[in-house]
Amino acid sequence: MDFQWLNTFVMAAQCENFRRAAELLYISQPSVTVHIKLLEQSLGVQLFQREGKKIKLTEAGRRYYDHAEKLLELYRTGLEDLNSFSQGYSTKLSLGISPLIADTILPFVIKSYTDKHPEVEISIKVLDSIDIEEAVLKEDVDLGLSCLNSQHSKLASELLYKDRILFIAPHDGRDAEMAPPLDEEELFSHYYLFTHNHPGYWDELCTTIKNKYPKIKMMKVSQTHITKRFIVEGLGVSFLPESTVRRELLEGRLLEVHDHSFNLPEANTYAIMKYKHSQQKEFLEFLSNYRI
Repeated sequence: MDFQWLNTFVMAAQCENFRRAAELLYISQPSVTVHIKLLEQSLGVQLFQREGKKIKLTEAGRRYYDHAEKLLELYRTGLEDLNSFSQGYSTKLSLGISPLIADTILPFVIKSYTDKHPEVEISIKVLDSIDIEEAVLKEDVDLGLSCLNSQHSKLASELLYKDRILFIAPHDGRDAEMAPPLDEEELFSHYYLFTHNHPGYWDELCTTIKNKYPKIKMMKVSQTHITKRFIVEGLGVSFLPESTVRRELLEGRLLEVHDHSFNLPEANTYAIMKYKHSQQKEFLEFLSNYRI
C-alpha cells in the first residue's frame, strides 16, 4: 500500500469531489482515480459511490476513513521525527507561554538555551494564561509558563519569580530632575486607566482604585504591548509589571509614578507541568539563572 493513495483517499473524502481533490493535491484528476482504484484493490472493498457529479463514501469507506487518517498521522509524525534526527536533534521540548512572558526576556533565554543545548528541538505555542493549564493537561505542551497559578490535582505548579508592579504614565516632556512629582489624582482625572492587561491582579486592584476614585474612567486592554503603545501616545495610564516596561523607562518613553496612595500587588510567573521529567527540570534550572 502506498501512503500517497491514503492521502488521496482522505482528501477526496473531505472534498467529495475528485476534481477538487486533484487541485488541492496538485495532481491530475486521472491520478486521483487511479490512486482510489489501487487502494480499493488493495483493501478489497469499494470506498466511494457516485451521486451525480459528487462522490460519497460507502459504508466501508466511512469505516476506513478514521483508520486512514490515523495511518497518515503516524506516517507524518515519523517523517518529522526522522527529519529532526537528521538535523541533529535528539530530544524535543514544547513550551506553552503567555504573550506577556513571550514579550520580555524569554527570546533571550531561548536563544541562550538552544546555543547551549543544540540537540534539543524547541517548539513554542503562545497561549493566554487561562488556556495554558488545559494545554499542559492534554499534553499539547510539555511545560507551561503562565501568569496564573494552577490548582489542578494532576498538575504541578512552581512559582518562578515575582515581578514588581509599577504605576506607569506617558512622558510629559519635562526634565525629570526639575519637574514636580506626578500627581496621582490629577493623572486619574485626565487619563483613562488601562486595565486587565495581566490576568493575575486587576480585579482586586480595580476595586481598590474605584473605591478611592469613583469617577475614574477605565478601559480594558487585554495585551500589554498595546497598553504600552497607548500610554506612549498619551491616551492613558496603567499598572504594569516592571519587566514589561524596563526598556521604555530607560529610553524615557514612559514615566514611573512613584507617589501613589495604595499598595501595589505583584505579578507572579509560574511553571506548570504534568510530568517533572528531566527535560522540563533542566529547562527550569536554566531559566532560574535569569532575572526576568
